[in-house]
Amino acid sequence: MQKPTRIAPSILSADFAKLGEEVRAIDTAGADYIHVDVMDGHFVPNITIGPDVVKALRPHTKKVMDVHLMITPVDPFIKAFADAGADIITAQIEAGPHPHRTLQAIRAEGVKAGISLNPSTPESSIEYLYDTLDLILVMSVNPGFGGQSFIYSQLKKIEAIRARIDALGLDIDLQVDGGVNRDIAPQCIAAGADLLVAGSATFKGGPSAYAENIKALRG
Repeated sequence: MQKPTRIAPSILSADFAKLGEEVRAIDTAGADYIHVDVMDGHFVPNITIGPDVVKALRPHTKKVMDVHLMITPVDPFIKAFADAGADIITAQIEAGPHPHRTLQAIRAEGVKAGISLNPSTPESSIEYLYDTLDLILVMSVNPGFGGQSFIYSQLKKIEAIRARIDALGLDIDLQVDGGVNRDIAPQCIAAGADLLVAGSATFKGGPSAYAENIKALRG
């Protein structure tokens, strides 16, 4: 069953010179989750942050810290991010040969487990993982950089995964990330997403605009 829409601003689009202040600002502005994009320059063509930054940001918010690991290998870093304060750790289905083991390792650390699919990865790739998942993330851009344009073919993937979640009667968040703005957000929600990640669309205009930006995304 689709849940009320929640917004997870991606701090990838925040001012990195004052990340703690930015996290407090989006928290106050109404963010539901804080989305942290971790990139390694190997699995994706960019390098962002590691567990020490997550640990430093943790005291700045009580909101859910939603950590998306776009790295490979994943398993050696799970404990570090869990210890740093992640509430959800999401790994890419493409990042390694044993995603079920990765999800088990995440849950063993006492945090929620998510799996993410790149745009070219079919929904069938997660068919045998549903019973180990708390979150499914559909990437609607190719991961690696913020500010990219939404890939509309992913709406069909969102629809297919929503139908499967509902058919199985499971309590799984369906998240979408990439190019989401106030025009695209309603289409994602209509397709079945209930958790929207937005970077540029949240942080544009500076702190005084964050509340209105988040409200517009929520619909």
